Amino acid sequence: MTERKDDIGLDAFFAAARDDVPLPSGDLMARIQAEALAEMPVAGARAAPGFWAQLRDALGGWKGAAGLAAACACGVWIGISPPEGLSDYWQGAEAGLGALGLDPVSGYDLALFEG
Repeated sequence: MTERKDDIGLDAFFAAARDDVPLPSGDLMARIQAEALAEMPVAGARAAPGFWAQLRDALGGWKGAAGLAAACACGVWIGISPPEGLSDYWQGAEAGLGALGLDPVSGYDLALFEG
């Protein structure tokens, strides 16, 4: 019941219609292309980006500029009111390499053991 063979006679007509596809003439296609090219907008000269746009692009866009602004705000905040624990490690102008106990060439110690 589900298999109907009523449209078998139409398959030949559909196949003939698919085989006989009319193509537009070359003259018509040339006229369409000429009209399309005439309607296309002309590309204008782009204005050079301003200083702020160049700076924003150099920083990596708005995300980079926002990160830099947040880091600057944190630096100003820590500079104005430093945390209490920070004064134990840094005492201002009197701090130096000797006060921290760091040797600038301590990274070469393991190289001396290799021989």
